[in-house]
Amino acid sequence: MTGSFLGGLPRRLVTDLLARGVRSEFASGTTIYRPGSPARTLLVVDGLVRVYMSSPDGRQVTVRYARGSDVLGIAVLVGGPADVGVQTLAPTTVFGIDASALADAAHRDGRVGWMLAEELNRRLYENLEQTAVNAFGTVRQRVALHVLDLASEQQGPSGPLVASVTQQELADAVGSVREVVARVLRELRATGLVETTAAGVRVLDPVGLHDQTWNPTSL
Repeated sequence: MTGSFLGGLPRRLVTDLLARGVRSEFASGTTIYRPGSPARTLLVVDGLVRVYMSSPDGRQVTVRYARGSDVLGIAVLVGGPADVGVQTLAPTTVFGIDASALADAAHRDGRVGWMLAEELNRRLYENLEQTAVNAFGTVRQRVALHVLDLASEQQGPSGPLVASVTQQELADAVGSVREVVARVLRELRATGLVETTAAGVRVLDPVGLHDQTWNPTSL
């Protein structure tokens, strides 16, 4: 739990959560949580997952990406199960946390409750930042995000991450022109993050591509 906010919980509680938890490994393209499933709280040990919602006609929208040291399912401790799915975009290891033990500790100990509130606050700010990237981000940020979203929506179980999209379609989606998008793709290819094929844009490094969507130092 080191590296996540859980590492700052009282030592006795951390020991209890470690004893009760279960570590699991999943291949890329695995759906590890489906809408309507019992609520779960998970620590992402390594890898990359996306949290998404689906429309009645099967369309999907990504609401969050989570990577090593991120925790999923804190909100469900208060609000109950959410109508979302969780899919791995790279080989991923997660640690299942006993949600009832964590919730009980929050009721008994104000320090734990406050730490959970701080984590929810971080998630809120993260969502606001993602909204800002969608609206105001650079072309590089928007292209990286759109490719990752498309590829993850189209990925089959244990299959490759490929966004079936043309450069013109990418340009239309991110509000740019094909020449600018082509330059961005060349730069992403040069750094080993993607490759372009007849089928579209293949994601070679999902975690690295995700870095392009939010880390200013990589832009």
